[in-house]
Amino acid sequence: MNKKSLLWSVMSLLVLASLVLSACGAPAAATEAPAAEGLPAGDGKVLIYGGYGEAQAAAFQKALTEFGEANGIEVTFTSLATFDTDIKVKIEAGQEPDIAMWPQPGGLKNLADVLVPLEEVIDVSIPQSTLVPGWDTLAVVDGKIYGLPVSANMKTLVFYNPAAFEANGYAVPANDAELVALEEKIKADGTGYPWCAGIESGGATGWPFTDWTEQYVLDYNGPEVYAKWISGEVDFASSEVTKAAEEVSKRLLAEGQVNGGGISMATDSFQNTAPLFAVGKDNGQCFMLRQGSFITAFMPEDIQAEVTAGDYTHLDVFPLPAPEGAQAGVIGGGDIAAVFDGHADQDVAKVAAYIFSADVLKYQVATGDISPHKTFDLSLYPNEMQRKIGEAMATAAVFGFDGSDQMPAEVNAEFWAAGTDFVAGRATWAEAAERIDSKYP
Repeated sequence: MNKKSLLWSVMSLLVLASLVLSACGAPAAATEAPAAEGLPAGDGKVLIYGGYGEAQAAAFQKALTEFGEANGIEVTFTSLATFDTDIKVKIEAGQEPDIAMWPQPGGLKNLADVLVPLEEVIDVSIPQSTLVPGWDTLAVVDGKIYGLPVSANMKTLVFYNPAAFEANGYAVPANDAELVALEEKIKADGTGYPWCAGIESGGATGWPFTDWTEQYVLDYNGPEVYAKWISGEVDFASSEVTKAAEEVSKRLLAEGQVNGGGISMATDSFQNTAPLFAVGKDNGQCFMLRQGSFITAFMPEDIQAEVTAGDYTHLDVFPLPAPEGAQAGVIGGGDIAAVFDGHADQDVAKVAAYIFSADVLKYQVATGDISPHKTFDLSLYPNEMQRKIGEAMATAAVFGFDGSDQMPAEVNAEFWAAGTDFVAGRATWAEAAERIDSKYP
């Protein structure tokens, strides 16, 4: 499990477990799903493996059972403890399931030779028509689609303290110009610092910086350049990526933007959310924190309790505005499913079509997951904060899967390390970029 998947499991268990299956209302009746023509008849059973945590797995199974009973299919989901390793063991032993769900597209694509193109199983145009742009091209190999998303999470979020905003007369910015104006007002007022932005994370120190950089590479350049950057076709030293790094520098490293500047950022844990709830510049108060929604698991216990109770007096969220002239992209992750070669039959096709639809997450959103579909019913989200996050995904111009998690391990590690040196002022961006580019094969 990668660092982000682990944090999502923590968030699911600690923050939203009490909401599982409790706030979704009456389920819509499951209906017959379309299957590709010419497939053999099924045996009435479909097995799915994935890496979901306990709460996610229970909600997912509830939806699968409902669908299976309506269609005469016994659908079983099994969660593997260390999915990427365990699924390879299952494959080598000839014990692969009918369908599996990967937490990263790279792991799925690496196993394309034992999978079947989804065009041979379902009418892929149906899920493609409702997915947020970018989700449908994450698992393409040799022009064929091998995987599509089931569930999603997102990071293009800014958490803030509404009580602190109100006390100082600040308003939530609707665009980048308003965000810049808010930053300048906070500094001019002397009330605190615009941003909370620690990037320390033990052996993974630097990953919050990579998230910021990925955001602006996507916003400024779109999904095609973003994908080429991940694969190494666009260098870190390129003008496209340099522009994104300069935007991060302007937002976080300029004077007064973060308490202690880049040197402090490099040693301040990403888990340190206390300054968001402090009062006064002398106490290190900061007003905005850009993070994934898992960060709520690291909030003070009283804040977590408020959010769980639906009280947003001291914590709420808004989407990070795209820079002037850029498009509003969303960065995040999720689970992407594929069908194993030799397992495509009519039952598997019906289940695959269902899990690739917006309907499958109607219970699972109560565990913190969000839908990658533009058409998902926002009223099914269990609380106002989740609805805002879900709406930000649904209305995004384009989606980009966490870039550093898709890069080769050596590149990812150097992105963390060189990025940290850049933040701390120990390296220029040109020097950091040269180090990272050298790690590509």
